[in-house]
Amino acid sequence: MIFGTYWFLAFSILFILLYWLSPKAWLRHAVLLLGSALFYWHFAGTAGVLPVIALGVVVYFLGLCEKKWASTLGIVLSVTMLGSYKYAYFLSASVLGLLNANWGIEAGLFLKDHPWAPPLAISFFSFEFVHYLVERRRGHAAIRSPIDFLTFIIFFPTLIAGPIKRYGQFLPSVQKALVSVGPEDVMAGMIQISVGFVKKFAADDITFNPWLNNIQENFFDRPMWMRWAYLTGLSFKILLDFSGYSDIAIGLAKTMGISVPPNFNWPYLATDIREFWHRWHISLSTWIRDYVYIPLGGNRVGKMRVLLNGLFAFALCGLWHGAAWNFV
Repeated sequence: MIFGTYWFLAFSILFILLYWLSPKAWLRHAVLLLGSALFYWHFAGTAGVLPVIALGVVVYFLGLCEKKWASTLGIVLSVTMLGSYKYAYFLSASVLGLLNANWGIEAGLFLKDHPWAPPLAISFFSFEFVHYLVERRRGHAAIRSPIDFLTFIIFFPTLIAGPIKRYGQFLPSVQKALVSVGPEDVMAGMIQISVGFVKKFAADDITFNPWLNNIQENFFDRPMWMRWAYLTGLSFKILLDFSGYSDIAIGLAKTMGISVPPNFNWPYLATDIREFWHRWHISLSTWIRDYVYIPLGGNRVGKMRVLLNGLFAFALCGLWHGAAWNFV
């Protein structure tokens, strides 16, 4: 967990102090950009940073072009990079395995012997690039300033676990925050960060893990009530783990006066499945709704198409979480 390292704690304290004490908006912006670049380089390394820089430069210039083919090309490049880094092994082994079992095994062995690590947070970069380019295709304004574009793509609190940002909402919030940070924003951010750490450490790592690991060792020998208790505990562990990350990220942004989208809204209080997906990992589910499900026709088409659209959208959601058939 990156947010739980001593390096991140020291970095955050120093960064926030420099950000708050910066007397000018341009200096505060410089602190934000340099801090974000240092954060990403420290955890991703040079090999992880270079592909993202290259893709980011291409997306920036394609986004400036008013022709729809430019946005389409950028979307294809973003999806291709995500697929090649994160899904090459899974797709090649699976597809070739359907044709010939030995080919699938050999492809898997080849790619395992010749690995290339995906850049840190490649999924979040790709989804935000696609969001930006789709909005450009729809006629929305381009990000003309390279500084603003860089701010959008490397804002460090949301790099690791989101939430997935929308540039039309994020950049105006940044511009406002660079001028002034109110004490109420700082207080709200500190509270949300504290809640996130309580979830991540006290509720998850300390309380749930030892108990869940103990039951899991002999799961099928346990009485039925204990198995159900295990599944319930596991459900809360997943929620506390992921929402804890999100709370820390959103809280860090708030301490800078910057607003990013919410990611969880008490999902286990939902009364049906539809409401659950409006409350769980909100930035991802709304991204898939807006850029996959609705463009495919959503629920405005025939019943069979609606079912296929939903299956495709959720298969993509599963693959986003992990490159394996169990996620699909």
